[in-house]
Amino acid sequence: MSTIGTIDRPATHDPKNQVPTMTPPVSETPAPRTSGAPESRQTRNREMQLIPEALARAHMHERLHEAESERRALRLVAARRMQRKAERASLRARRALAMAVMH
Repeated sequence: MSTIGTIDRPATHDPKNQVPTMTPPVSETPAPRTSGAPESRQTRNREMQLIPEALARAHMHERLHEAESERRALRLVAARRMQRKAERASLRARRALAMAVMH
C-alpha cells in the first residue's frame, strides 16, 4: 500500500515524481481560447507593476496641492497685514493733514 502525500507533507520532494494535486476540470466542450489572453495577462502584470508609480504620482500631486494651498494662505495673511499697515498709515496722514489745517 502506497500512501499519497499531502500538500504539507509530500510523498517525495522530487518534483518529477510528485502526484499532481490539482487537475483541471474535465468538460465536454473545450474552453474557447482567445488570442489576446497572454496580452491581457501582460497588460494586467504591467498595470500591477505600475501601481506603486501611480500611487507615488497621486501622493506627489496631493503634496503639491497642499503646498500651493499653504502658499495662497501665506500670501493672504501677508496681504491682510499690508492692508492694515496701509490703513494705519492713511489714518496717520489724515490726522497730520487735519492738524496742519487746524493750526
